[in-house]
Parts: sequence; structure tokens; C-alpha cells
Amino acid sequence: MSLDPILTAPAAVQVHVAFALAAMALGPVVLLRRHRDGLHRALGRVWVGAMAGTALTSFLILEIRLIGPLSPIHLLSAWTLWGLWEAVRAARARDIARHRAGMRSLYVGAMGIAGLFTLLPGRRMHAALFGDAGMGAFLLAALALALALLLLRPGRVGA
Repeated sequence: MSLDPILTAPAAVQVHVAFALAAMALGPVVLLRRHRDGLHRALGRVWVGAMAGTALTSFLILEIRLIGPLSPIHLLSAWTLWGLWEAVRAARARDIARHRAGMRSLYVGAMGIAGLFTLLPGRRMHAALFGDAGMGAFLLAALALALALLLLRPGRVGA
């Protein structure tokens, strides 16, 4: 593992990674805590900020240009921003079931699935985490994502 691929990346990538790591770390704390109290709300606000920061900074990363200056990942960023707006609106309207479903969907989709794509061989995060480990490391990350999906699935006891 080496931070060189991140530390030598453009500033937009470094800020994006910082937001993404914060969102990735806070997500389970906010989503899996049994108590929905002031701490949940405070950490939830920070998590929403980190998710929004991750999505917004992605628009500054223009390395894969498939649709003009954008790539398909930018569609996910737009979906993330819309999903955050909708889930926060649901919480304010006291529609907790819709809020919970929206936030979990965002974590799994924006952090889990999109995050998994960043770990593909040849990508910067793969190089930072796995070096030259190749596809085996990617498969290990995919298994970790599958475990996270099981923990976040609807109907899970205590969820």
C-alpha cells in the first residue's frame, strides 16, 4: 500500500478522495446505529456534507471523457446529489422509512458500487491500496462490498 498515487494526483482528486473517505467511514456509523438521536442527526449532517462534497468534486475530475468532458460516473454524481436532497427532505417531513431507504441506497450505490469501480486494476485507488496485486485484490474488495450489502439490506434485524 502506498499513498503516492493519491499524493501525486491533482488537487481535485485529493479533495475528492478526502470527502469520499470521510463519507465511507461515517456511513456505517450513521446508518447502522440503533439509536436515532442527536448524535445520529449531527453525524448525519456531516455525512451528507461529505457525500455532497464527494459528488461535487467529481465534476472537477475530467480524466475519462466519454460525453464531452464528462463520463458516466458523473451521472452517478448527479443522482447522488438528487438522492441526498430527497432523503433530507424525507427526514424533514418525518417520512423516516423513505429517508432510511434513500440514505442506504445512496451509501450502497454511491460509496459501494462506485467505490468498487475505483478499485479496478489500472485505477489510482487500486494502485494506492493494492500496488501491483492485480485482480485478486479487486475480488477481495468485491467480497467486502458484498458483506456490506448484506449488513445494509432491508429487513435486517436492528436496521
